[in-house]
Amino acid sequence: MAIKITPTKANLIKAKGHLDFSEKGYDLLDKKRTILIQEIMQLVKKAETIEKEIGQLFREAYEALQQVCISMGLSHLEEFALSVPPELPYDIRARGIMGVDIPEVIYTEASEQALPYGFYENNPALDVAIKKFADVKVLSYQLAQIETTAYKLSLEIKKTQKSANALDKIQIPRLKQEIKYIQETIEEKEREEFFRLKRIKNRQ
Repeated sequence: MAIKITPTKANLIKAKGHLDFSEKGYDLLDKKRTILIQEIMQLVKKAETIEKEIGQLFREAYEALQQVCISMGLSHLEEFALSVPPELPYDIRARGIMGVDIPEVIYTEASEQALPYGFYENNPALDVAIKKFADVKVLSYQLAQIETTAYKLSLEIKKTQKSANALDKIQIPRLKQEIKYIQETIEEKEREEFFRLKRIKNRQ
């Protein structure tokens, strides 16, 4: 590849400065990529734990629901079910991780939520079932937040990897080649000038 740059000392200093800046940039991108990968690995473990908890809570909730159906009857249970809100109130706010906007779900814990019905004509199994399903909702919020965070971080890793590769495979080698070319050209000119001056001195 032909190098299109004037071999001067000023350009040599400039190229060395660009090389130093590029190498520091690559180191920072490499560290950022490592941190993001570690963050995703932790999120994957959290997601696996929450998925297991959700599965366990669903089993316990349906067992309690079966007990309620037996003790209260399906038609009576339906009246109570209609009073239960389909979801817990929540808000979404953004926070930053390594320059990435991550959504954070803000909600009230299920334990702090009041039951949507009175004590008349119900039994403890109904309370257990409602509580278990409410806990599932909370865990679903947490899982959605974790999965969205992992997805956004994975996009940032691809972006960081692309930038790091551009520096490592293209920019840094090109600058090194330019520096080598300029140094060799300047040294050659200095040698030629030295021999020219030496010949002139010998003639004198």
